[in-house]
Amino acid sequence: MSSPSTPVLSAAPGLSVSPVLSVSPVTLPVPGRAVDLEVRVSAPTTGTGLPIILISHGHGPSNHLSSLHGYAPLADYWAAHGFAVIQPTHLSSRTLSGTLDPDTPGAPLHWRSRAEDMSRILDRLDAIEAAVPQLAGRLDHTKIAVAGHSMGGHTASLLLGARLTDPDTGTEVNLADPRITAGVLLAAPGRGGDAITESFARTAPFFLTTDFSTMTTPALVVAGDKDASTHLTVRGPEWHTDPYTLSPGPKSLLTLFDAEHGLGGISGYDVAETTDENPERVAGVRHLTWAYLRTALSPDDTAWPDALDALGADPAALGSVESKEAVPCG
Repeated sequence: MSSPSTPVLSAAPGLSVSPVLSVSPVTLPVPGRAVDLEVRVSAPTTGTGLPIILISHGHGPSNHLSSLHGYAPLADYWAAHGFAVIQPTHLSSRTLSGTLDPDTPGAPLHWRSRAEDMSRILDRLDAIEAAVPQLAGRLDHTKIAVAGHSMGGHTASLLLGARLTDPDTGTEVNLADPRITAGVLLAAPGRGGDAITESFARTAPFFLTTDFSTMTTPALVVAGDKDASTHLTVRGPEWHTDPYTLSPGPKSLLTLFDAEHGLGGISGYDVAETTDENPERVAGVRHLTWAYLRTALSPDDTAWPDALDALGADPAALGSVESKEAVPCG
C-alpha cells in the first residue's frame, strides 16, 4: 500500500498545469481500412513545440475504454503537463463490434493494423493539426513517443522495434517506425513460445514468435508484481518484465508493488474491472511515465532523474526502478 508521501510523485513540481482541450473524433480516411481511423486529440490550451504521445489502448472487457474514449487518467495528466496526446480507436475495439464483420481480416486482435494505425497518424499530423481548433503549428514533429497498455503494449513494442513471424505467411514482420524515439510499455505481454498458455497460443498465434532482441528504441517498461495474467502466461508476473529483460538498452523497468493488470486503474476513472484500484498508484504511474518521456525526448530535461530521486527518498514507495544502458558497438 502506498504511503501518504506518494503524492509527491503525482504532480510536476515547478511546472504549471494547463487547462486541456480535447477533440474527438478526428476522422482520418484510410483507403483499404475496414472503417476510417478515428482519433482523440488532447493538448494544453497554451504552449508551442509540444511533444507528442500516441496511446494504444488495450483489449479489455469494457465496451468503450478500449478506444479513443479510454485512458483519461494518463491522457489528461500528460496533456495538462505539456504533451499533445493522440488516441486512436483500433479495429479491435468493442466500440466497432456492431460495425465490423467478425471475419474482417486480422480479427479479433488486428495486431498488424494496430501498429499501422500509429504510423498512419504520424503520416497525417498536418491534417490532425488543421482539424483541431487552436492546435495548428503547435506540435513538435521531431519529438514523438508511443505508450500502450496490455495489448496496446504489444502494439507499442512493435513500433519500438520488436518483431514477430506472421503465422499466416511465415515471414518476419518489422513494423518499427523511426519517427518514434521513446516509448512506455504498461503491463505489456512478454515473450511467446512455452511462456504462453496453450489456449492463448491457439487464439493469438502471432504471440508465439515475439522477439524483443531488435527493440532498440529507448523505453520504460511498467509491470505490476501481482499481475499474474494466468489466461495469457504460465510464468506469472515476471512475464510482463520480458520487454525489459529481453531487449537491448537503453531501457528502464518500473516494478509496481502489489499492482495487478490495471496498474491501479489507468484505463479510466472509477473502472469497475480494475482489480487493484488505487488512486495513489495511478498518480505515481502517470507522473513517472510523464517524467520518463520528458527526459527521453529532451535529454536536458531533468524530470526523470528528479522523479527517481523522489521515489528513492520514499521509504514506502509505490515501486522500484532499474535501468540498463545500450551496449556500445565494437
